[in-house]
Amino acid sequence: MSLALYRFGHERAAKAGMILADTKFEFGTDDAGKLFLIDEILTPDSSRYWPKESYAVNQSPPSYDKQFVRDYLLRLKWDQKPPAPRLPADVIARTQEKYLAALKNLIG
Repeated sequence: MSLALYRFGHERAAKAGMILADTKFEFGTDDAGKLFLIDEILTPDSSRYWPKESYAVNQSPPSYDKQFVRDYLLRLKWDQKPPAPRLPADVIARTQEKYLAALKNLIG
């Protein structure tokens, strides 16, 4: 199931001019052993997408995912204990732009 979902995401991203660099899938089973997909899939929040045209070996490409937020928090030298620092409006807006760009590319 994971490979089939990945292939779907990879092909969709390729058609949109993007690379699906990594993703995660979360599954669970019920008491009868029936498989369930239990979380979001192939979103910029659960996956890492890169623009195909700007990809280069040994370089960190621009991305459509939450790495932008992670990088911001790492620059703060935050100890990663609650409470988390508040994100400034520009970080929120830029993250929203990235997610919306990915969505537009993937579904038109």
